[in-house]
Amino acid sequence: MLNFSKINILFIYLIFFSISIFVLLNFQNKDNLIIDKKVNLGLDLQGGSYLLLEINSDSLVQEKIQSKVIPIKKLLKDNNLKYSDFKINDKTLSLKVDNLDKFETLFFSTENNSVNIYIDNYRSFELEYNKIDNNYIEIIFSKFGLLTINNSALKQSIEIVRRRIDDVGTKEPTILQRGEKRILVELPGLKDPDRIKKLLGKTAKLNFRLVADNSEFGIEELLSENGEKLNVSKRIVMSGENLIDAQPSIQNQQNEPIVSFTLDRLGSQKFGRATTDNVGKRLAIVLDGKIISAPNINEPITTGNGMISGNFSFQEATDLSLLLRSGALPTPLNIVEERSVGPDLGEDSIKSGITSLIVGFILVILFMFYKYKIFGLIANTALIANLLMLVGILTILEATLTLPGIAGIILTVGMAVDANVLIFERIKEELKTEKSTIHAFDSGYSKAKITVLDANITTLIAATILFAFGSGPVKGFAITLGIGIVTTLFTAYFLARHLTSLIVLRNNNKEIKI
Repeated sequence: MLNFSKINILFIYLIFFSISIFVLLNFQNKDNLIIDKKVNLGLDLQGGSYLLLEINSDSLVQEKIQSKVIPIKKLLKDNNLKYSDFKINDKTLSLKVDNLDKFETLFFSTENNSVNIYIDNYRSFELEYNKIDNNYIEIIFSKFGLLTINNSALKQSIEIVRRRIDDVGTKEPTILQRGEKRILVELPGLKDPDRIKKLLGKTAKLNFRLVADNSEFGIEELLSENGEKLNVSKRIVMSGENLIDAQPSIQNQQNEPIVSFTLDRLGSQKFGRATTDNVGKRLAIVLDGKIISAPNINEPITTGNGMISGNFSFQEATDLSLLLRSGALPTPLNIVEERSVGPDLGEDSIKSGITSLIVGFILVILFMFYKYKIFGLIANTALIANLLMLVGILTILEATLTLPGIAGIILTVGMAVDANVLIFERIKEELKTEKSTIHAFDSGYSKAKITVLDANITTLIAATILFAFGSGPVKGFAITLGIGIVTTLFTAYFLARHLTSLIVLRNNNKEIKI
């Protein structure tokens, strides 16, 4: 155990220095970056914004129930079921069926006075109906159907929120699901929270419609950005789903910021056909129910490329491009809780954390030096190496350090010397029975190895579980604790053992006390 080949020694110190050197990257000048890596500070350390968002799926349920109209009518017709008085309400469909018994026999399975539909066009248990007097029925979404819609909307919303925030360039955001309808967003170091709130508060449902006084699809009066009221056809020529890219740019002639967009193949065909058939008319570009631009169609646009102008500032054009690229949210998002953590509070937290780390570190060093003399100095050297490697690995991973993460580092300090205490106490026992000092130290390291491994591996398992099932601050604690355990084992059984072997082998003929 005390014998090291030159290759082993080279390998040990090569690993140590190659990892520890990354600690210096945290002190780089921002203007002269060698490698752009550092430990990122969490929301509780550098300040930032905390947002708790909630989806509102009511509008989505209305859209989904309306999408069932044509399939249900077709199924009724295909099975020779006569119906009348078909009405679409907010979240329900109501109709009168002439032969209700046949309707139930063909399509439904009755259970607990609620009836669930079993048709190939639908997922099982998605819809159910309630009986009303005189053969009237009301079709609604079942609890399963509502839950499916809600879960799908929540997952899609989280993905789109992540895209929008990533496009802004926020470093290390935390975006997590909270309960059945909420999304937690933490943005460390955010300097412009109002911009993020505006981006997340817009559904960004884009569509193109013709401005017309009459239309077979119906007319809707919408307000434009400049206050002008326009009659717009309800028929959607093309939706934002057909956009594959949107970028801000400057219109050369007027030097005006615009948004240039590119359409997919289907969108290009729709847009080309619509602009070809309606030259001379105005095309309203509608975002979240408001007209942002209504230019004249001067010529057919068949290239699949277009632009949106609307007296934007360049920042507004950039944000609109971002919204269109990220896609439309399936439901509106409401901000139910908002907190801002100031940088001063973060600085106080850092100072408190560093102070506690330094105090704990000094006390451990003094205790180890008092208890084990020269070998205590070796344990302290290994402890410093341990912290350097821990911070180095955090830098390589560009991990986010939070207050619980600092607690994990402080815990690592205690666990690091714990390994050396177990080893040294075992060596003391061996020195009482062994005549050979070298053999006593060698045997002490060998016999203590299993105990040290057991203690650290069980803690590593706990840290892994915390990381897998925890979130936010809990994960920060688990990361620093887990990495600290690995670096502790390396420094105790390689660095400290090598330094110990140097002292023992040089003083082989002398009495050594621990």
